[in-house]
Amino acid sequence: MTGTDVQKEAEDSGPSGYAAARLRLLTEEARSGPPRRAALADLTDEWLSGLFAAGAEGLRGASLVAVGGYGRGELSPRSDLDLLLLHDGTDTKAVAALADRLWYPVWDLGLDLDHSVRTPAEARKTAGEDLKVQLGLLDARHIAGDLGLTASLRTAVLADWRNQAPKRLPELQELCAERAERQGELQYLLEPDLKEARGGLRDATALRAVAASWLADAPREGLADARRRLLDVRDALHLTTGRATDRLALQEQDQVAAELGLLDADTLLRQVYEAARLVSYASDVTWREVGRVLRSRAVRPRLRAMLGGGKPAGERSPLAEGVVEQDGEVVLARAARPERDPVLPLRAAAAAAQAGLPLSLHAVRRLAATVRPVPTPWPAEAREQLVTLLGSGHPTIEVWEALEAEGLITRLLPDWERVRCRPQRNAVHLWTVDRHLIETAVQASEFTRQVSRPDLLLVAALLHDIGKGWPGDHSVAGEIIAKDVAARIGFDRHDVAVIATLVRHHLLLIDTATRRDLEDPATVRSVAEAVGSQGTLELLHALTEADALATGPAAWSSWRGSLVADLVKRVSAVLAGDAPDDPEEAAPTAEQERLALEAVATGSPVISLRAQTEPPAGQEPSGDPEPLGVELLIAVPDQPGVLPAVAGVLAMHRLTVRTAELRSLHLPDGVDGSVLLLDWRVAAEYGSLPQAARLRADLVRALDGSLDIAGRLAERDAAYPRRRGVVAPAARVSVHPAASRLATVIEVRSQDAPGLLFRIGRALEDASVRVRSAHVSTLGANAVDAFYVTGPKGAPLPGDEAASVARKLEETLRG
Repeated sequence: MTGTDVQKEAEDSGPSGYAAARLRLLTEEARSGPPRRAALADLTDEWLSGLFAAGAEGLRGASLVAVGGYGRGELSPRSDLDLLLLHDGTDTKAVAALADRLWYPVWDLGLDLDHSVRTPAEARKTAGEDLKVQLGLLDARHIAGDLGLTASLRTAVLADWRNQAPKRLPELQELCAERAERQGELQYLLEPDLKEARGGLRDATALRAVAASWLADAPREGLADARRRLLDVRDALHLTTGRATDRLALQEQDQVAAELGLLDADTLLRQVYEAARLVSYASDVTWREVGRVLRSRAVRPRLRAMLGGGKPAGERSPLAEGVVEQDGEVVLARAARPERDPVLPLRAAAAAAQAGLPLSLHAVRRLAATVRPVPTPWPAEAREQLVTLLGSGHPTIEVWEALEAEGLITRLLPDWERVRCRPQRNAVHLWTVDRHLIETAVQASEFTRQVSRPDLLLVAALLHDIGKGWPGDHSVAGEIIAKDVAARIGFDRHDVAVIATLVRHHLLLIDTATRRDLEDPATVRSVAEAVGSQGTLELLHALTEADALATGPAAWSSWRGSLVADLVKRVSAVLAGDAPDDPEEAAPTAEQERLALEAVATGSPVISLRAQTEPPAGQEPSGDPEPLGVELLIAVPDQPGVLPAVAGVLAMHRLTVRTAELRSLHLPDGVDGSVLLLDWRVAAEYGSLPQAARLRADLVRALDGSLDIAGRLAERDAAYPRRRGVVAPAARVSVHPAASRLATVIEVRSQDAPGLLFRIGRALEDASVRVRSAHVSTLGANAVDAFYVTGPKGAPLPGDEAASVARKLEETLRG
């Protein structure tokens, strides 16, 4: 039977004919999805038109209007009918009688009905008072009666909506936020409400309303398809349950999957999550655009009145090379060339997360369309930017989702595809696998001050459950994947092995601590053998807590934490050997010795800048990870204040210190004097590096006191105040008295920032201690620095004095 035959039967047979035709359409016809929803709306239109014609004989100035989902022509099997009986107010008794002739047949068939009887003026008044009514009227569609009456109402309602948009859209956004708070996020729920949860059908309808306002528009790519998928799932849910429900309960997911021809319930949930994620991302982008437009409208009159005062509209502030902030978003600089800069997506993402700003939709789409693949293994900058992004805390989530929405994550990390939107059927887990991995990185960022290799911790957090996309034990599969990923992104063999160990054993501490006898030496020895080293144990302890905190509130407690800490303490004792002595001093290279001799001869600093090359594509790095930027060698006659002077000059020239070594150099026999050698790796924050001659001239002035570095840096900070962005963990300064016989070792773990090393060096100078050697490294956005210091006479500091220096240094960094 064709659709025309079904409609004819409905017209000829009254309510019973409509019911039979409706049942046949839902159970016998091959149509599904949009065609069936449209056919059901058409069938219902024909039936209601017949009822209207029979009850409105002789009545003028009345029409029957479909609103809401029915107005859009989207009737699911158990959808209610949203109807408005519109009239001009001339014959209210006849209209009341007509209403009875319309509503009672609908109720008699057991269909849900949302109905109202209003004049156009009443409809507009109610819409002005009730946002939900106004949203329904935006989809008003004529069914029967006076077409002119319906058309005039539609025109008036749309005009009202556009005129009132600056007031109504913030109300709509608040309504969406309140609903999300109550219902949760559709893309993570095991039993989601397809309509009410964030990213569901209500949000898709809200985006249509924003577009109708002409104030802003949603990203359209994929949105219609996502909405269609959610409606298809709701149709199947209605058919399998026989109820008007929007909640996809666990016990019904297999049947719904079968109705849709899907493999299983997990496949069903993954499709739902993907659709919801797209709607959620479109909502974020759209509401951000609404806010930007409304702020712009509010500021424009004030700017005209201020005669040029204040911040000019559209000012672009640099954040990183090729990346700027504009109107509260991170966009690409005008000179940026994504097609020539494969690291730009990661650099832009890291800058956005560090600044606590969203990536603009236009920027992400341009990157997705034009950027070249990152070489394999990744260059050092790409790896550092990834670590910076992962260590940025909560802002990482929004930035990561923006990259993922345009397919950039799976292009950077192809293995991500297997865990993307993958459900976890475990009541303890709050998130899908991919979101759990990002949440773990966010939690791990809080522990970066507790480990010596925060970069390895953050990458292991990102990868620890990557094996859940494969059959078998996810820890075993994950170890194999993690080795491949870590090598691909440029870690050396040793670091790859540590990351793989962390992924393989990420459940070891919590399982052992809660299920084994910690008094049994064999238990502790087995953990020590699996972990292998103190450094890996330190990382595994932090990863264990981050993983549990990212799972959900039921996965971690003070009791569990104390058990794990006890186990770690016992394992650490097994792994502990003799305290490390001072490292052997490496013999100077010919270049270093040449610079040192020249510094002694001239009595002033000597500087050499040399570009660093990375391994060719496809060749694995050997030894330590390749350095970033260029090598800066400085030889300076030994004198106080060298460390803050050099660090301050570099900060003035906007050079970022990636690694730094400072040591006293023994000169050849017969050469008098003492020379400090600084072997640093630096990179330009923006643009190109300054010439060595300029750096040397400023360093000479800094050492003789004629250059006020602190004042210059303060002036620059005042002129270009830094956005606070991410709230990083507090700096942590600790003393390691057993680490050296010849000096006191003070370790600093802090958020990297311009001028950080200058502040540390100046604080140590103010404390009247000498820096015998320094070992500085920047891992993503984290600085991990060790300073071997002595008193004025060259001896290690007494314990109380060392503690006091560490305390003052910590206060300086937190101030």
